[in-house]
Amino acid sequence: MKIPANAWVVVADGQKALFLKNIGSAIEPTLHLIEKEALDNPPTHEQGTDRPGRHPGRGAGVSGVEQTDWHAFEKEQFAHEIAARLDKGIAADAFDGFILIAPAATLGELRSTLAPATSAALRAEIEKDLTKHTIDAILGLIDDFEG
Repeated sequence: MKIPANAWVVVADGQKALFLKNIGSAIEPTLHLIEKEALDNPPTHEQGTDRPGRHPGRGAGVSGVEQTDWHAFEKEQFAHEIAARLDKGIAADAFDGFILIAPAATLGELRSTLAPATSAALRAEIEKDLTKHTIDAILGLIDDFEG
């Protein structure tokens, strides 16, 4: 797959995001790290201190309320922050389209959060978790991707 000149490649999962920009050409891309974000997101049991709530059930018993999954909530919020960063970039004309690389759950969350103008600038989606890969490895995997 070709990466247009001046396009961004956003590699994300629920806790880490890399914002890369192609400062080369579409024929010879050169990805440059613009920004790296990481979320400190401990497991839910380390974030919540209270026991799940309870409420009167139907009849004589008491029903429990499911504990809030703070870890999952933080991952969703992180995806919203990534989408907001992309929305601002499009509004500021900072890049000419972007490629989004993320696991399925993160892709879905991002897709539902992007502004219409940002969604229109999306050139490709790759459903993979590449946040632990080097920039060169990411570039190689994009080159091999047929989308």
